[in-house]
Amino acid sequence: MPWKPVLRQLWLPALVFVALLAATADSTSFYFPPLTEVLSTLWDELLHGGLVEDLLFSLRNILAGLALATVVGVGAGLVIGEVRVLRLATGPLLDFARATPTVGFVPVIILTLGIGSGPKVFLIFLGSVWPILLNTISGVQAIGPAVHETAHSYRVPRLLRFRRVILPGALPQILAGIRVALSIAVVLMVVSEIYGSPVGLGNFILQSGSSFHVAETWAGTLLIGIVGYGLSVLLLLVEHRLLGWYHQRAPRVRSPRPVPTPSTESAKSNGVVV
Repeated sequence: MPWKPVLRQLWLPALVFVALLAATADSTSFYFPPLTEVLSTLWDELLHGGLVEDLLFSLRNILAGLALATVVGVGAGLVIGEVRVLRLATGPLLDFARATPTVGFVPVIILTLGIGSGPKVFLIFLGSVWPILLNTISGVQAIGPAVHETAHSYRVPRLLRFRRVILPGALPQILAGIRVALSIAVVLMVVSEIYGSPVGLGNFILQSGSSFHVAETWAGTLLIGIVGYGLSVLLLLVEHRLLGWYHQRAPRVRSPRPVPTPSTESAKSNGVVV
């Protein structure tokens, strides 16, 4: 049945949601309002407040930064992974860039580029490009030597080899890097909008928290989680669409039972364990 996989994935989130509803139903804490109040506040802000504008602004920044990081990371990763000299030369630089926290660049980027949408897209790109780039390089290196030898023996042109051999072979690793980059992009989106933006989900949380509107703050945080989850599901659907051949598994074949021979039958009759 088609609903069985859905139930297997959604029963635990549904159970957690019901548990939170029950646990916070009688809450009188100022800092932890009931979940029903948070959901009602979120709905009101989406319908009558400016939360839709903040949501669209944040979504545009995430998608633009992640798309730019994907193009640059995949393109550079295919070349670096294929050319050994270039891979050895850029190895220390890539390790240094990967180890440098992107959040540390937030004040510098805001001071130099301003508080518009461009600096936030650049910051998301800067933090998201490294997992995509490094996973692309690893994916290219994981392609078997026999595949390269076959392509060379048939004299496949370089551009065609990149498009038909190297890119499909590295695609599972590339999509894994994009999944990691997506979580980084959501974090950097929030951080960049908290520190320097007049609009966005991060700014909404900052303004709500500064005004001690706790329900609005929780509502904005919940919406960020929903956005991240929705983008992850969308990326997962794209991955299954592109990698249907990779996710397929060979059917299990039950090994046939051994046919008893006269020697084994005689051994069993004599009490010998075979």
